[in-house]
Amino acid sequence: MPKPSLSSLLLAVPLALALTACGGTDVDKTDKEPAKSQVKETAPAGVAHQHTVLEAEIAARGGETKAGEYRIGYIVEAAEPWFQSEHGAHGKLVNREPAKNETHHIEIIPMEAETGRIVPNVPIKLEVVDAKGKVVQAQELNFYHAEFFHYANNFSIPTAGKYTLRATLQPPTFLRHGASGEKPALSETVTATFAGVELKPES
Repeated sequence: MPKPSLSSLLLAVPLALALTACGGTDVDKTDKEPAKSQVKETAPAGVAHQHTVLEAEIAARGGETKAGEYRIGYIVEAAEPWFQSEHGAHGKLVNREPAKNETHHIEIIPMEAETGRIVPNVPIKLEVVDAKGKVVQAQELNFYHAEFFHYANNFSIPTAGKYTLRATLQPPTFLRHGASGEKPALSETVTATFAGVELKPES
């Protein structure tokens, strides 16, 4: 039997590597790829942690409701500091401590009810209403980076008592994919109302 030439060996090696890199035959792919029903959905650790902390804080310091396509949570905490731009939108970030009259940091978390995703770019106005129906304070909320993304602001509530939180969510400002004739997702203004929320100035 004649010995293979050096040139034929050099040709065979890259050919074999190319076949391996392409994954082999369809039979090989069938053996190695799990069926779609067997694939488990997983989330990055940070995303999973975000929702774990969020659910715990809603349960301990707030509540939730559904409105339109949203599941909306709220959380009440003591007034908090944050970083904000020193001069305009693109200035140096400096720490902003709570003002002396600020008593509470009230958070609103809009989630897409169908998927659980926290929704960005939502203009939100939050009103704190007393037992007589008077709006004690109303503010536009800011979007915050923290253990979980949320919208919030510091509020000044001088008198302890039970209040109603009324959050009005305008349609998000982002663009939406979709075909002609479809209803755009999250395209309606919704209002979420949370009654009987106890607010204490010392908190």
